[in-house]
Amino acid sequence: MRISLQWLRELVGFEQPAEELAHLLTLAGFEVEDIEDRRSWADGVVVGRVLERNPHPNADRLSVCQVDVGATDPLTIVCGAANVRSEIFVAVAQLGTYLPKIDLKLKPTKLRGVKSEGMICSLAELGLEKESQGIHIFSQTDLKPGQDVRPLLDLEDVILDLTSTANRADALSMVGIAREVKALTQAPLTLPEVTVADLPSAPSLSLSLTAQAACPLYMGTWIRNVTIAPSPQWLQQRLQAAGVRPINNVVDVTNYVLLEWGQPLHAFDSDRLQALSPTQALDLGVRFAQGEESFQTLDGQTRSLTSQNLVITAGDQPVALAGIMGGEATEVYSGTTNLLLEAAWFDPVVIRRSARAQGLRTEASARYERGVNAVELPLACQRALDLLQELAGGEIVAQAIVDVRPEKNPSRTIPLRLSRINQVLGYIEKEGDLATLEPATVEVVLTALGCQVSERSPEDTWEVVIPPYRHRDLEREIDLIEEVARLYGYDNFCDTLPNKTELGYLPHYQQLLRQLRGHFRGVGLTEVVHYSLVKPEAQGGSLRPIRLSNPLLMEYSALRTDLIEGLIDAFQYNWEQGNGALQAFEMGRMFWAEEEGLAEADALAGIMGGDAWQGRWVRSGRDQPMDWYEAKGLLHSVLQQSLQLAGLNLEYQPDRQDDRFHPGRTASLWIEGNRLGTFGQLHPKIAQDRGLPAAIYLFHLDLDVLLEVLVSEEDDVPLFKPFSTYPAADRDLAFYVKESVTVAELERSMYKSGGSLLAGVELFDQYIGETVPEGQRSLAFRLRYRAIDRTLTDEDVEPCHQKIREGLVEKFQVTLRS
Repeated sequence: MRISLQWLRELVGFEQPAEELAHLLTLAGFEVEDIEDRRSWADGVVVGRVLERNPHPNADRLSVCQVDVGATDPLTIVCGAANVRSEIFVAVAQLGTYLPKIDLKLKPTKLRGVKSEGMICSLAELGLEKESQGIHIFSQTDLKPGQDVRPLLDLEDVILDLTSTANRADALSMVGIAREVKALTQAPLTLPEVTVADLPSAPSLSLSLTAQAACPLYMGTWIRNVTIAPSPQWLQQRLQAAGVRPINNVVDVTNYVLLEWGQPLHAFDSDRLQALSPTQALDLGVRFAQGEESFQTLDGQTRSLTSQNLVITAGDQPVALAGIMGGEATEVYSGTTNLLLEAAWFDPVVIRRSARAQGLRTEASARYERGVNAVELPLACQRALDLLQELAGGEIVAQAIVDVRPEKNPSRTIPLRLSRINQVLGYIEKEGDLATLEPATVEVVLTALGCQVSERSPEDTWEVVIPPYRHRDLEREIDLIEEVARLYGYDNFCDTLPNKTELGYLPHYQQLLRQLRGHFRGVGLTEVVHYSLVKPEAQGGSLRPIRLSNPLLMEYSALRTDLIEGLIDAFQYNWEQGNGALQAFEMGRMFWAEEEGLAEADALAGIMGGDAWQGRWVRSGRDQPMDWYEAKGLLHSVLQQSLQLAGLNLEYQPDRQDDRFHPGRTASLWIEGNRLGTFGQLHPKIAQDRGLPAAIYLFHLDLDVLLEVLVSEEDDVPLFKPFSTYPAADRDLAFYVKESVTVAELERSMYKSGGSLLAGVELFDQYIGETVPEGQRSLAFRLRYRAIDRTLTDEDVEPCHQKIREGLVEKFQVTLRS
């Protein structure tokens, strides 16, 4: 909000200069983004009286003027404005004057052979207008050549461009900022005087609030015989300083009260409203839009309304977007004689949704969205009526009010403890020593904010009554503590550091994550990061997605249930851009909905495929797509680097749970009986539909399960095991076994039966054919036996080997072939 210091000084009598006040406000939480010193715009510009105006001898559109600026001799100035003439008072920039708005310093010059000793200025050249048709001519009659033009053009002001936090709705008004400055400077506050009058009711004006929750308070005031005219200069200058364009006296009054009190008002042409009503009585209503209603707003746009739009109606026809913008059909124009002034309170959430549905944000909606002070609404309305009578000559006929608020004057009392204040805020420095805030200081600060503070109890507790204009943001004890710190000054509290600092370190799980990332990068995978927000229909798997209730875009309207879809999209994008196959991994969070509520977990996923070789010349330029075992080997090597340190083994089991994977080339991964995730080939149908190569492999792992297994070994120190210097004894074992029995189950049984002598198990052959019984397959394993302290003999190996054979026969009913 743009704050005029001249206007602000009328409300609160502070003496601080602009820079000091800006510093105070910034420290108090109101960021001053810019200080616009308008005094510099016309520094050196004076009033001049045009004595003579003659045509330029060498140019048709230029004039040679003799201008009296209070000096001994008049100045000769060449002017190109069409409205220059003799006997007028103008603004003259003399030689040496710098005009910052056009970045020009006046120097002696010649224009078409005639010397020019200055410049007659337009309002655009002084920064008061964007464009000007000609020079500015003063309308005042008591002017003297040579006097400063700044008091005449309201250029003695300084404007602060101030930004407040979203919870400070009161800061979007001059009165609100004045109250804040009064609390910061202890200067006297003088609010505008408002006439207190009881207005008669209007039997010919009926109000119908269908949406009472969205609009519990509505005031309509009927005013007759107004005269539409330009606003006085002081009002126009204040609106312009605030960045508002003056229109006419009626509209300018509503904008002025909006800036002064933060209360949006709207003036209707009551005759136009009456024309929309089917009866002689004027029937106004507040309801939500229905069906496919539409109407034209003041900006000339035809708005198609939705059920989220709250509208003001006349004769049940929409005439305004409530709290946002009025309608063109009932606007105040030059021929308006009768008015209906609207002052209402609208629910902030309703106005926010309505403005967002239309993609429209106005000064009124910005204030309603933050919350307007309903208690002072009648005061702001009466202030507008006083100004309308003064500036437009209106006659107030009647007023209709509907107030269905459950609490007419909401009040909140908050207990505040001195011990809690000092606990949160810490120490201040007093006379060279550390001290805590005195109770009297706390009471002074709270009283300056407009709070009513009770007497302090023996337990050093106050009962603080919150003023209505701070009702929305002061809700708890901690809010009051923040106000004490803000107004006393954050910079007045002492910095406190811990008595003993400790060296920083990474938690064990963070170290493990960094190791995992390093391992994946080591095998050639690139880490990628995707948005957590995705399309709902793009989600695969069995988890139920979580949809956002208010998404910015439909492309980002749900939370991802896994990382696979993002990786497939990234692979497809790189493939279509000619970048080849993407070898990538991602660590991220996934989200899903359950019967008990919402859930989330961390996941690790990756995608591999295509030809990873760079030097294809060794294969005569032919591609060699990655096969299933190569992709599995990359994943297995990464995981085993971490799992082997913990003495754990990774197992694979056939899996068909996810229909995005190839049904015959997919495995589930298991650690210590816990399902770790899934690895497999992308389903050929998906690859074909997306125009991708067939050899694409994916893995999706539960990162929490992996870390839980690894972190549980945190306290275990890996022990060094020396390599055996003695040779190994190999034995082959072949048998028929049911196809339903997995190799992982067989290996687990062999290791359990083999004991410490069994050093390794390797599958080296599988056969399914004519000589193999139906429903079975022939498997051949190579078992390696080794001891750390001796060379094994047949007498050492055979009992162990026979125990493994017997265990397989007993548990899996295998038919031994060797």
